[in-house]
Amino acid sequence: MATITEAKVIVTSPGRNFVTLKVTTSDGVTGLGDATLNGRELAVASYLEDHLVPLLIGRDPARIEDTWHYLYKGAYWRRGPVTMTAISAVDTALWDIKGKVAGLPVYELLGGKAREGALVYGHASGGDVPELLDDVARFQEMGYRAIRAQAAVPGSPGTYGIRHGTVATVYEPATGALPEEQPWSTEAYLDFAPRYLEAVRERFGFGFHLLHDVHHRLTPTEAGRLGRSLEEVRLFWMEDPTPAELQESFRQIRQSTTTPIAVGEVFNSIWDCQQLITERLIDYIRASVVHAGGITHLRRIFHLAELYQVRTGSHGATDLSPVSMSAAVHLDVTVPNFGIQEYMAHDPLTHEVFRPTYELIDGALHPQAVPGLGIELDEEAAARFPYDPKYLPVSRRTDGSVHDW
Repeated sequence: MATITEAKVIVTSPGRNFVTLKVTTSDGVTGLGDATLNGRELAVASYLEDHLVPLLIGRDPARIEDTWHYLYKGAYWRRGPVTMTAISAVDTALWDIKGKVAGLPVYELLGGKAREGALVYGHASGGDVPELLDDVARFQEMGYRAIRAQAAVPGSPGTYGIRHGTVATVYEPATGALPEEQPWSTEAYLDFAPRYLEAVRERFGFGFHLLHDVHHRLTPTEAGRLGRSLEEVRLFWMEDPTPAELQESFRQIRQSTTTPIAVGEVFNSIWDCQQLITERLIDYIRASVVHAGGITHLRRIFHLAELYQVRTGSHGATDLSPVSMSAAVHLDVTVPNFGIQEYMAHDPLTHEVFRPTYELIDGALHPQAVPGLGIELDEEAAARFPYDPKYLPVSRRTDGSVHDW
């Protein structure tokens, strides 16, 4: 019986910070797991190195389910983003190993493909409406069939989702050694967002999926107003309309509008979304492999969602490394209730360290038929990019108080 002989935490910053767990067995098989928690990366690295790695040595890597419960229940203090991201890394690495030992891609171990590829959406943005429209056109030219649209609110230069500089640059909200503080006016946003989304439909029509991210910034009443005002543009979804700590609040939004609702990128367990799913208060669940307990636990969430006709729409920004993007795609192509996958191209430097085999073809990501997750990490390249402290911005209302970002 093979056992785990080494578990190594690798912190690197090729364009942005990533934490990766590399697990090695006595047979010499290695597996990779993503452990990146944006802006709190070193907390997870420490949790792994100081608390989980010692528990892994000598364990059977094939016992994925048992290891998941051993790490989750053994801590007593359960859940939370740091704990669940660390468990995610272990779980994903063990699935990678299992696939390599079996000589099969992970999607085969999950039941085989239910579709050839995972439809993705790109991120169009602009400092004003004309710039946004040009960026939407750019994504269409690249073959995207689903596009998220964000434009800078006049008077709020730090509006979420807007690239700085030319439209061709990679969007990365994390900056500097201290959080950037950005002004925000909900009233201006509620006036402006419907206008620029209508402008997208007027220019490009309805032949593609249009998405929009509110990013937790509205109350349920405000979110209901926005959803009603956007019904004519037929959004694929309105994402994160309000903070989801109070799951019950989504009932008010649901009763106010027929615009589909997506939420869940900050969730880390099935209990964070249980009420939202079982009461059908959302249409898409956006939990991710890296923050929601790995493939093992995210699959539980997706199976629960399937019972209630809620579809998947996993988080996939550049704060996920190519390791978890690969894991997400392997899961995406197997679940019957798949909806869409977020996808942002990584900085070219990232691919000097991480070498994935998934491919973007005609607006969909396709996993390749290689054993495991189909991704390699170059440790020598990783060592060239030391950790670089970065934080997500802090948003402030016009009266100076801190707002949800």
